[in-house]
Amino acid sequence: MPTLNKLRAVKDDSPRTASLTRLRIALTIFFALDGFIFAGWVVRIPAVKEQTGASASTLGLALLGVSAGAVITMMLTGRLCRRFGSHPVTVVSGVLLALSVALPPLTHSALTLGLVLLVFGAAYGGINVAMNSAAVDLVAALRRPVMPSFHAAFSLGGMLGAGLGGLVAGHVSPTRHLLALTVIGLLVTAAVGPTLLRHDAPTAPDDRGPTRNEPASASERPSGRVRGLVLVFGLIALCTAYGEGALADWGALHLEEDLHAHPGVAAAGYSCFALAMTIGRISGTTLLERLGRTRTLVFGGATGAAGMLLGSLAPTVWLALLGFAVTGLGLANIFPVAVERAGALAGPTGVAAASTLGYGGMLLGPPMIGFMADWFSLPAALTSVAVLAGVAALIGFATRRAAVS
Repeated sequence: MPTLNKLRAVKDDSPRTASLTRLRIALTIFFALDGFIFAGWVVRIPAVKEQTGASASTLGLALLGVSAGAVITMMLTGRLCRRFGSHPVTVVSGVLLALSVALPPLTHSALTLGLVLLVFGAAYGGINVAMNSAAVDLVAALRRPVMPSFHAAFSLGGMLGAGLGGLVAGHVSPTRHLLALTVIGLLVTAAVGPTLLRHDAPTAPDDRGPTRNEPASASERPSGRVRGLVLVFGLIALCTAYGEGALADWGALHLEEDLHAHPGVAAAGYSCFALAMTIGRISGTTLLERLGRTRTLVFGGATGAAGMLLGSLAPTVWLALLGFAVTGLGLANIFPVAVERAGALAGPTGVAAASTLGYGGMLLGPPMIGFMADWFSLPAALTSVAVLAGVAALIGFATRRAAVS
């Protein structure tokens, strides 16, 4: 009889397992699509900069539109996820992201570029909060620290998007390139979105209450200690995401203008970073299971700091590319861990708060780099990435007893 009960339990659980597998595949594709579209935009920034005639500081102000749009919508998206569920919000945001990426090359001034990037940033911020909230629920249901695998898909998408951008940069106009990304984004969303729409957010096997995304939980307010921990994880995310934004928006310009790299090689700079980050995140689940979250945060921040010092100060293109790759390995799992812990503590509100700080760092970083590049130099400005990666490692170590391991 016990054997019969065990077999029956396995049989009864198989639909749930299949459902979780389908959700994981769908979410992985959305993460990859997000990285693909974003990277396709960033590798065309030099061409759009030339088209608008913007200086480094003026371009930085225009890029602030992405930051403003994302930060404004992130906390709103957290509330929408509680009200309507993270799955529908992810699908809607995916459509908006695909449509808005075609707009930047249609502009011919820094002002209009900034306004267009405000829309693009709103869509980008919305999809990141929504799909991370969905991923947090799925991680809890699977009972494994698989959050880095979703961000590995984002990095892989970024690598593919940057690689494609590098290949077509000298042959296809930014308008046609980014319009193609719109078509791809809409097709992928149409193919994968129904899977998310058909499934509610999952719960842990022993959780019989409402999910984080149900309206009943909207009235719950995290305690002061929980809000403090969410803020800590958000600061860690900010310090490391700053580096992602800096390399995405300024890495190619650094290689092309300071080290005189060919435009195709310069575009490969972000590809090296994204490839290394993908490798680090693919192995992230194993790394977290063996080292724990605190050691992963500390070692990752230290490695990222060392890599970025090499990437920003290296005298040759190939050493700089090596530095970008080391930076990618170091920063790979810090952001996923920070967002996952914030979401586990406070649901979509925690994801939104940590993401607002984290992606705020990613999106506010490029304008800051632009100002510092005008005041000092671009290589000197990029060393700020190493400083903040080191700060993330210190925060991770200092809060090792307070953070949930």
